[in-house]
Order: sequence, then C-alpha cells, then structure tokens
Amino acid sequence: MFTSSPRPPITGRPTADSLDPESLLRGRRNAPSKGWRRLVYKASGGWIKPGESPEVRRRRELVTRARTPVTAGHHRVAVLSLKGGVGKTTTTVGLGATLAQMRGDRVIAVDANPDRGTLSDKLVLETSATVRDLLNERDQVKRYVDIRAFTSQAPSRLEVLASDRDPSVSEAFSGADYQAVSQVLENFYSICITDCGTGLLHSAMGGVLGLADQIVLVSSPSVDGARAASATLDWLEAHHYADLVKNATVVLCSVRPRSKSAVDIKKLEAHFAARCRAVIRVPYDPHLEEGAEIDLDRLQEPTREAFLQLAACVGDGFAGIRE
Repeated sequence: MFTSSPRPPITGRPTADSLDPESLLRGRRNAPSKGWRRLVYKASGGWIKPGESPEVRRRRELVTRARTPVTAGHHRVAVLSLKGGVGKTTTTVGLGATLAQMRGDRVIAVDANPDRGTLSDKLVLETSATVRDLLNERDQVKRYVDIRAFTSQAPSRLEVLASDRDPSVSEAFSGADYQAVSQVLENFYSICITDCGTGLLHSAMGGVLGLADQIVLVSSPSVDGARAASATLDWLEAHHYADLVKNATVVLCSVRPRSKSAVDIKKLEAHFAARCRAVIRVPYDPHLEEGAEIDLDRLQEPTREAFLQLAACVGDGFAGIRE
C-alpha cells in the first residue's frame, strides 16, 4: 500500500515539499464560507482566519463520506417501500442527484417498477427510450456513448433509465430482465440506484435483491407506514436477506406539511435504528410536493442537508460493508 512521505521537520533543511500550496497561497484553503468568521476573514484581507465552525467541519465530513470510492468498481443500491406514496421515487432522485453532484464518477437511477413508474417524471427527458429498449438492444451497446442513447441526464449529472410510461403497452419486467440490464450498466457506471416497485413478491424484486449491495427503505413517519416498513424488514430477514437489513438505511420521509400528528418520531427512529445501520429523516419540502422535476437548488436547506446525510450513509457502504 502506498503512503505519502512525511513532511520534513520545520527545523530541518527546506526541500521541495516545503513549498506546498497550503502554506504559500494565503487563504486558498479552508477559508470561512459564511457567518462572522467570513466577515473577519474578509475584513483582514485573509490575514486572520478563524477556525472552522462545527457546522462546516460536519458538512465536510459528510461530503467526504459521500465521495467514498467504490472499491468493487460497481455498487447497487435498491430503494424499497412496501407502501406507495411515501416518497420512494423522490428519495431515489434526491439520493442519486446528491451523489452525482458530489462525485466525479457516473451515477444512474433505474426504474424497476413492474407497472408505470414515475422516475421519469422527476427530470426533463432527453429520450423516449426505456429500460425495455436497452434490454432489447443491449448487444449493440459497446461504448458509453451508446448507452447514453437510452438515458436522460439531470443538471446534477444523475442519469435516469426510465420504464414504459404507458402500462397498457409495457411488458412484464422480470428478475432475469433486471439482471441482464444490470450487467450492461456495471460496465459504464460506478453506482446504480434502483427505484423498486411496491411488491416484494414480483419477479423483478428477486433480481434486484439478489444483486443489491445495500438497500434504502423509505417510510412515512406514520403508524401504518412504519408498520409496513418494519414488515418489509421482517420479510427480508425471513428470506435470507438479513445482511441487507443490518446494513440498511431507513428514510422517514415527510410528504405533507407539518401537522399536529401524535406520532412519536423519536420512537420510530429508535425502532429502526435498532434494526438497521442508520435512520435519516427527510423533512417536508414544497418543491418535492410538486411531483415534477427535482432541482436540488430549489430544495430548502434542511432537505438538502437530509439528502447529504443520506448520501453519506450510503457512501459508507461503498468501501464494502456487506458480509
């Protein structure tokens, strides 16, 4: 394993390593980005650089985790929900867009709903091609430019492979179909996020879970939503996916404005935290409620922060946590 050479001691003879940008370019690195620290820094012309705030350090740590290299070369994340209308597709796009914006490698989201999925509603489509078209023409895909004919790209750099928009003309999407598409995608993308259907017994779900490196389970912060999510974990454990449960991230997604609900959110978080690796709470956001294209810049700050936390938790798995 290669390690960087230690810097020469301050009292030693100067070497080329002594001329590093951090010491020579005043203010180039770690300049305060906001608040009173930024005011002091600018007023002093960069001579006074107050220490970073805990908030800045915490965000930098989250970004670093989200940028964790994919050690296996390709990593599959399945986004699940047994109950519809809880923000599963929104979470898929929010997670994918955040990762794509933070990282330099390629990230794709795939709509694996057996019926008409809504993933394609979350960005401006560049093509009418679907996952079925890619499946039918996969033998002709040799280069990245070939596969881009089947995907649409958001401003965040997240690419989306859509499903058929008209369920009356769509064909059943099986587990074997998903595996075939996945074999193509792994040659061109580092991260594949799959927006799954709500049926655990559908054939495609078997293909998704059989290949998944980790799962994100989405639930509403309600009694029925949480019970459905916990029942999903029960089913997974009973069907030999206990490792996915242990390393799962649960997202409690508020799809409605704050109400006078009597549900104890902290108890919900504690319940899932005892079963899974992490729990993230995504707050209600008017932009997400629109149900149209998702633009990260239009999200409220707490929502962007929640998706960054989710990206960091998922990023922790890129180093290979699955046993």
